[in-house]
Amino acid sequence: MRIVAWNCAKAFHNKIGRLLTLQPDVAVISECAAPEVLDRKCRLPEFSAPPLWHGDHPNWGVGVFFFNGWAGRRHQQFDHNLKLLLPVEVTKPRCFNLLAVWAFTYGLRKAQRGPLNEGAEFYRQFLTKEDAVLAGDFNHNVIWDKDGWAGNFRDSLNTLDDYCLVSAYHAAKSEAQGKETNPTIYWKKRRKDGNTYHIDYIFVPCTWTKRTFNLQIGRYDDWVAPGTGMNGKGLSDHVPVILDTGDG
Repeated sequence: MRIVAWNCAKAFHNKIGRLLTLQPDVAVISECAAPEVLDRKCRLPEFSAPPLWHGDHPNWGVGVFFFNGWAGRRHQQFDHNLKLLLPVEVTKPRCFNLLAVWAFTYGLRKAQRGPLNEGAEFYRQFLTKEDAVLAGDFNHNVIWDKDGWAGNFRDSLNTLDDYCLVSAYHAAKSEAQGKETNPTIYWKKRRKDGNTYHIDYIFVPCTWTKRTFNLQIGRYDDWVAPGTGMNGKGLSDHVPVILDTGDG
């Protein structure tokens, strides 16, 4: 199974073809338009199940796309007010729960827990009753945590650890949170220090990391560099996170 998480930085109708080169089974795409908007703007590929999407604006949300016989449905526990977290039951060919993430963390005040901390608690049963995966743009890293703040990323990590969910990247690379050597965002598409951060993740059950798996981070030269997109621009300021579990 291959799961891809990518913030496409809008205009996904011009970038779907590039996603297809990764041959995902399940793709979590942040900053993408609603499926009906995409359908008006481009010829969509053949999905193996209807896409799922959550957003407050038709041109801006988080989507889950299925390929190669994979399918899913939105979970009944869905809370529209958690921005933007989309709970999905993946139903075939194997079953697990997926929380698609495009978390808004900008501008949080000291007492605000933020969508990640609130969502991890609200979706506790969803994330613990069955095998569960969280994937997408979390917009957070422990390097920005502050003493006494309710929205610290470390609190989310501690909760997920209690649920026996771990970052596939950190498990694969044996790197500490906040010490990542592979960025997932190049702020303003700049490659220099001070503009690169690791904020996109795929969290998986601890038991999955005991089996064969592979985690890749996309390259700047393939996804962000000038000329990778249209009109000489880069495709996105984010690179994809790609997880292969080695099983069906």
